[in-house]
Amino acid sequence: MSDKKIRLGIAGLGRAFSLMMPTLVCDERLVIVAGADPREEARARFQADFAGRAYAEVAAMCADPHIDAVYISTPHQYHSENVAAAAAHKKHILCEKPMALTVDECLAMIDVAQRAGVHLIVGHSHSFDGPIRQARRLVESGEFGDVRMLHALDYTDFLYRPRRPEELDTSKGGGIIYNQTPHQVDNVRFMAGGMAKAVRAMTGAWDRERGTEGAYSALLTFENGAFANMTYSGYAHFDSAEFVDWIAESGQPVRQENYGAMRRGLAGKSRDAELALKGQQNYGGDTYTGFDPKNPKLPPERYHQNFGPLIVSCDRGDLRPTSKGVAVYADFERRFEPLPTRPIPRMEVVDELWDAVMHDIAPMHDGRWGLATMEVCFAILQSAREGREVTLHHQIPTPCVSDYEKRARG
Repeated sequence: MSDKKIRLGIAGLGRAFSLMMPTLVCDERLVIVAGADPREEARARFQADFAGRAYAEVAAMCADPHIDAVYISTPHQYHSENVAAAAAHKKHILCEKPMALTVDECLAMIDVAQRAGVHLIVGHSHSFDGPIRQARRLVESGEFGDVRMLHALDYTDFLYRPRRPEELDTSKGGGIIYNQTPHQVDNVRFMAGGMAKAVRAMTGAWDRERGTEGAYSALLTFENGAFANMTYSGYAHFDSAEFVDWIAESGQPVRQENYGAMRRGLAGKSRDAELALKGQQNYGGDTYTGFDPKNPKLPPERYHQNFGPLIVSCDRGDLRPTSKGVAVYADFERRFEPLPTRPIPRMEVVDELWDAVMHDIAPMHDGRWGLATMEVCFAILQSAREGREVTLHHQIPTPCVSDYEKRARG
């Protein structure tokens, strides 16, 4: 293993990779040396951008002896087999959310990583975000007493972004429950102590042309008595960025003049035309306009990422993490604790990967944490389908942020 940089292989050169590319390219602790994707145009673009080895199969890339870790950003249904391939070759693993499509797959991923002696990290999710972590530090300080209630809300245009057919098929990991709900569940579990108890939920699938879940609302209860309301809509009408200073999930200001752009972009298009459009816009496509690793400039105006409003109610105050810091509403004062952004977005993900790979420090967002989050997501679907509360069985406590940071600082 390199003693200065983590040599990274990319499994899946699609949208998730495009979104993580600024982090993976600009963080000097990493170097991208290989990539795998079945699309020839993506492999050609990868070789041109990174001068790295390009593979058509993930398993072949995982056998590359010049790789220390694998970032898995393939379609969701392949995560389990990709993790197994990486673990078989003793590669550490950063796996995108959703971790997998069933509890059994998640358990198998945890098992193969443990048997191989490699670390498995699940992310990016928004519980990595600096303001979420800072709010959790405030909870751990004891200043505000116990967490009692949480409210998470997000309204986006998610369902009307160009999609492959399986992205609109719940059985194949499509829809918001697999794609977006893990962010909210991660955030509320992280803030409330992790040990969720049961969930009661309703889901909405209101567009027959896009027949997967586009909305949900759930009540999540915890062993410590806390409870969380979580609501999400991806139907491209109201934008909850209006509630968070018009800052998008990415941490960039929202261009309000673009309202309705996603729906307009799909209007009148057949499924074949939509698939072609997605291919053209994806990494390696003719109209791809994402981050350019040959000219790695980050946008000048940037805030912390966010996933819509989150309010954490405690005995002696409410906490509201934002893209600029944490708003505190205590018994006798209201204050704002600003939090400077780091030079690169999502650096917290690399922090955990670096500490795990280079210093053998167990990550906070490990496979057990990822399983616990996905168990809630699976239970949301089950609860909505069966019209009842669903009890949870695979939950783990939130790691102590201050203790983890002490170990990481060494």
